[in-house]
Amino acid sequence: MLFMVIERFRDADMVPIYQHMRTAGRMLPEGLEYVDSWVEPNFARCFQVMRCDDARLLQEWVLQWRGLGVSFEIIPVVSSAETRKVVEPRLS
Repeated sequence: MLFMVIERFRDADMVPIYQHMRTAGRMLPEGLEYVDSWVEPNFARCFQVMRCDDARLLQEWVLQWRGLGVSFEIIPVVSSAETRKVVEPRLS
């Protein structure tokens, strides 16, 4: 399953997160896959797509970032290609 993860950086300061990633990496539990990410030009938010079959892996991952000035919003999403397969039979 795919998840859109929206990270919000306290005071639009993503430097502590990037420093932590430089030393510790993404710290992904086994079974959680990073797909891609995009950062707003003002550094306030990062949008990541993650893949896993068990949402508890996302919880485990989020807990590793506590105290670093970032908060997370996690939204299950379906790709446009997969959505098209669902919608296609209903098109006239």
